[in-house]
Amino acid sequence: MNLVVAVDKKWGIGNKGQLLVRIPDDMKNFRSLTEGNVVILGRKTLATFPGGRPLKNRVNIVMTKKGISPDTEAVTAGSVEEVLELIKKYKSEDVYVIGGTSVYEQLLPYTDTAYVTYIDYSYEADAYFPNLDLSDEWVMTAESEEQTYFDVEYYFRKYERKK
Repeated sequence: MNLVVAVDKKWGIGNKGQLLVRIPDDMKNFRSLTEGNVVILGRKTLATFPGGRPLKNRVNIVMTKKGISPDTEAVTAGSVEEVLELIKKYKSEDVYVIGGTSVYEQLLPYTDTAYVTYIDYSYEADAYFPNLDLSDEWVMTAESEEQTYFDVEYYFRKYERKK
């Protein structure tokens, strides 16, 4: 299983229920990775999407104990075990965890590859992702050249779980 996340220098991922920054090329990268595949997200993350609707051209699995609107075209799972059962019918490399914090924390142990947009700036954040650079379980296996969006520098990184 994979995950996709954008982090700042302190591995912050959000503030007050919103992304820290919206970078068009990061959004394109996210779309190219996840389109046609399975995405796993939390109820609060779903609520941040336009109209609170699932992402198009993807199988959306929403982890929630509270449920979602019955007319939402997404599959729900109330636990990690339910998610793991649901994704058995897909290839592991076609499954992407996309947030938020709680979903990342619960599914990180089952993830083999992390696609991280590392933003070389510190934003005000109240939601964080574990710093993979400090983990003995993960190694960065690829990093793009420096990218820029106005005055913000960022990198596309790939981390893989050590075997």
